[in-house]
Amino acid sequence: MKLVILGGSGSGKSTQAQRLGRHFDIPQISTGEILREAIANYSELGRHTQPYVARGELVPDEMMIELMRLRLTKPDVGYGWILEGYPRTAFQSEELDFLLDALGQKLDWAIYLQVPQAVMVSRSLGRSLPDDQPEIVQRRVELFYDRTIPILEYYDRRRRLLTINGDLPPDMVEQNILNLLLSAECC
Repeated sequence: MKLVILGGSGSGKSTQAQRLGRHFDIPQISTGEILREAIANYSELGRHTQPYVARGELVPDEMMIELMRLRLTKPDVGYGWILEGYPRTAFQSEELDFLLDALGQKLDWAIYLQVPQAVMVSRSLGRSLPDDQPEIVQRRVELFYDRTIPILEYYDRRRRLLTINGDLPPDMVEQNILNLLLSAECC
């Protein structure tokens, strides 16, 4: 199973990616973790991405695509994966498809966790990550609406989009995702 989890900051992407990863026994690939690891390891890509992360801006497509290419060629992704926090632009969605073609893989589903803006902001501010400051959270939410919404259209045109109400308790969201995946696979 190869899945993408889409949603704004605080929409529950990480929670659901972890749950689905356990359910399907596949790795969760978090953009945030990849970026924090690259920055912490002082890799060349990490040094270039750090200023964007510090400002709450999206890391340029070329850098993110390279980080994802490096991650999707590791041996633990042979039976599937869940991308959380990537793609974040329509261009990255297309590039992901090109990368997957080159790797002989295909995306099964893009799952969109639909959550009201106020809920995204309050959930993000309730976390204790260093980059969850009010100004940065608000900027990420604005960027989500400006740049990420076209991804939904991209996957919808390819009949790969499943939309879920993410403003429910995590157990219910997970069950709704699993039910939709089951019904989508059988039909």
